[in-house]
Amino acid sequence: MITFARRKIILLKNLLQPDMTIFKTKITIPLYLQILIGMIAGILIGFVAIRLNGGLFVNNWIKPWGQLFIRLLQLIAIPLVLISLIKGVTGLKDISRLSRIGGKTILIYMGTTVVAVVIGLCLGLIIKPGNYVNRDQVSHLQIEYQSVIEQKKEEAFSTQDQGPLRFLFDIVPNNVVSAASDNSKMLQVIFFALFFGIAALSLPPQKVEPVIRIIDSLNDIILCMVDYIIKFAPWGVAALMAGLVIDFNGDASIFSALGIYALTVIFAMFILLLLFYPSLIHFFTTINIKKFIKTLYPVQLFGFTTSSSAATLPVTMETVERDLGVSQEVSSFVLPVGTTINMDGTSCYQSIAILFIAQVLGIELSFIQLLTVVAMTILSSIGTPAIPGGSYVILTMVLTSVGIPAEGLALILGIDRPLDMLRTSVNVTGDAAVATLIDQRTR
Repeated sequence: MITFARRKIILLKNLLQPDMTIFKTKITIPLYLQILIGMIAGILIGFVAIRLNGGLFVNNWIKPWGQLFIRLLQLIAIPLVLISLIKGVTGLKDISRLSRIGGKTILIYMGTTVVAVVIGLCLGLIIKPGNYVNRDQVSHLQIEYQSVIEQKKEEAFSTQDQGPLRFLFDIVPNNVVSAASDNSKMLQVIFFALFFGIAALSLPPQKVEPVIRIIDSLNDIILCMVDYIIKFAPWGVAALMAGLVIDFNGDASIFSALGIYALTVIFAMFILLLLFYPSLIHFFTTINIKKFIKTLYPVQLFGFTTSSSAATLPVTMETVERDLGVSQEVSSFVLPVGTTINMDGTSCYQSIAILFIAQVLGIELSFIQLLTVVAMTILSSIGTPAIPGGSYVILTMVLTSVGIPAEGLALILGIDRPLDMLRTSVNVTGDAAVATLIDQRTR
């Protein structure tokens, strides 16, 4: 009887106090969905604020959090690029062992990146997706950023009487500390990082090994900092988008322009996938174009799914060796190097994104500034970290270097994830194409 009573008490206790562990299950939302939710939330906040005449509240209490997010990206930009570039260059130590392959590999990778950037710039200048916004709203933003526009005009005027080699002074710093303290002088920081890395490579490994260990540790710390900053991205994007909706006074033309921008990026990616890389295979190898395209379907799909060239590397190596006949010596060197320095899809996207943001904000870039975009996009592709959100930092850096307000980054972050997946497919395809080309040219 006592046992029955105890069981009854336990049963009643379980009914009144059910196991709550099922409610403690943590649901993890992917970062790209968090950013998309943040973008939508920011848009809704902006429209509600307009209906309630709360624009001043948004600008004073919400928008500053988005500006804080941009400042964090700018804060980490110089350390990230400096350390990542040095690590990337010093990581090419196998070039000394494979000098016959190494020089050609780097030159071809740089060449394909130049083509990708030029394709992006051409499409951005021809389609002009940022011009699809309401002209009145662009005029409003031009007034807001009048100081930036005037500064660009003064810079363009001051360079008219300078010699043809003036750009060398803009690349080579006379004080690396001064260059590192100014985000607009990032090209000088990149020069120093490349110079430092090349000098390290020229010394015996045992002499630079302690420095390499420090660089590796710093790189891990900085990537961890980037990870913390990116976790704040959904909130920062929400705040920035709320501010942008207020700036545009609820005009929906910005979203149609955003759609044109996305289509421009997709079109550029398919030019690389279906025209540029097959052309390289057709003219410089003996492999059939159809075979090349079909062979890379699994690699492209894997890259699209993971959004990581590094994660796709084992699949890429196995595919090109088995189906395209690339030697293991070439694939084991060219493909890992490609995941470090070959970012054709990312570089092409960044050039379009920069033009789009400049067009929306009503800032006209000069020819010299366009060349700066090309140079910095190519060089910074070496230092783009293979982590989610790493390209945001690089893009912020390039925007700042050519005088475009980095707050415009909020325009594109919300739809960046699917474009990032497509960019990765382009990156791994470029790696495979170059590996195939190198293999047949070095036999």
